[in-house]
Amino acid sequence: MEASFDISLYPLHEDFEKPIKDFIRKLRASGFSIIETPLSTQVYGDFTKIMEWLTENLDETLQQEDHCVVTIKIVKGNRKNYKPFKS
Repeated sequence: MEASFDISLYPLHEDFEKPIKDFIRKLRASGFSIIETPLSTQVYGDFTKIMEWLTENLDETLQQEDHCVVTIKIVKGNRKNYKPFKS
């Protein structure tokens, strides 16, 4: 099943940029289709494969952080080509 993920990582310390950049570098190397925005990273592809990747890589990221928030929104279907309605 295809899915679309919207992921935000919030390390709760002053040097918050490094863990975010490290996580995004891993996502870029994952082979998934991604779109980076200033507030989140969107990932598109097979639901199971992305979940497996997230399980492994989020565990690794969270093990390195004392305090960190991760938000993930999941939409069934690949919404990569979504165009907003214009009035």
